[in-house]
Amino acid sequence: MIHIVGVVISLFLSILLFTKKGKSRADLVLAFWLFLISIHLLCYYLIASDKFLEYPYFLGLEIPMPLLHGPFLYLYATLLTGKKIGKLYCSFHFLPAVLAYIALSKFFLLATGEKIFIYENNGIGYLGLLKIVHFAILPSGIAYIIMSLYLIEGHRKNISNLVSHLEKINLNWLRNLMIGMSLIWLSILLGNDISTFTLVDLFILSIGYFGIKQVGIFTNNVITLPANHLEMGLLGVIEDESSITTKVKYQKSTMGYTLLSEIHLQVTQLMQQEKLFKDPELSLNELAERLNIHPNALSQVINTLEDKNFYDYVNGLRIEEFKLISMQPGNHKFTLLALAYEVGFNSKTSFNRNFKKKIGVSPTTYLKQQKISLQATI
Repeated sequence: MIHIVGVVISLFLSILLFTKKGKSRADLVLAFWLFLISIHLLCYYLIASDKFLEYPYFLGLEIPMPLLHGPFLYLYATLLTGKKIGKLYCSFHFLPAVLAYIALSKFFLLATGEKIFIYENNGIGYLGLLKIVHFAILPSGIAYIIMSLYLIEGHRKNISNLVSHLEKINLNWLRNLMIGMSLIWLSILLGNDISTFTLVDLFILSIGYFGIKQVGIFTNNVITLPANHLEMGLLGVIEDESSITTKVKYQKSTMGYTLLSEIHLQVTQLMQQEKLFKDPELSLNELAERLNIHPNALSQVINTLEDKNFYDYVNGLRIEEFKLISMQPGNHKFTLLALAYEVGFNSKTSFNRNFKKKIGVSPTTYLKQQKISLQATI
């Protein structure tokens, strides 16, 4: 029964994505992948329930399918992290599965009775080919999971230099799904078909769950990421108060300490006077625009003189502001979370994590140490 549920849900999610308005390339890849999973689950269900005798034309389709899941995962992660991928390079990843299907072409041309006979006799006549395919499946899955995790980690580091909020764009949900895929590949190594495909069914349920929770997957409420100026090329532009334009390169050796210090002073004064960090969605591009400098130059200043990425820099200012306003008696009527929102954090989790990272203790412990009593959360 759980396999039928898995087939229905994966097919339903696939249709949702195919019919979604304004769908992206990543949406299309996920849609095709979910459709593939639904066919794979259906093939397994027919074989496990001995119903392949009624639908023999499905026989053999499932054999190379595990070689397709890894490339689809990697391609999906690549598109979500904003990386460009060429058609030729993309096709290369699907080559092993294509070769496997070509090698099985003789089997697909057999009469129905011959196909059934081969399946009932554990693949007689094709044992060598089956061993080769099964031998390639495990390393393929592991390799693609590792490459996809590497992409996500790189994405996280990249956006830390671009935005002051990570919760909706850090792709942690995709990393969690990859952990689920790792369990599937582990089951292939240590378990059996029953445990493997049961995990696949649970994996599909997880995609549905995270897809509903995650903004922009099955809806059009996409969180847009600022243009990544750190990868646009090395040349940037700095404009001073006299509108003199100076081209600089994004390299620490090309900007003198005096110039770095001048820009840093401007950033510090602007943050102190206008408290731009209170904007929960403040980005590097927006701050650079206020200063009339190129984002590359601003990123270099923060990385060099603050020794932080943009994310940590802005959240550090928010924490200092929280410490300041929490000491004011007039603010003791507010809750801790209300003050956290006031200084620019957009979630309790983000506030607690960043506060403990910077101060070394939780916000509650800090307030107790300072003998500060805020309104209790209702």
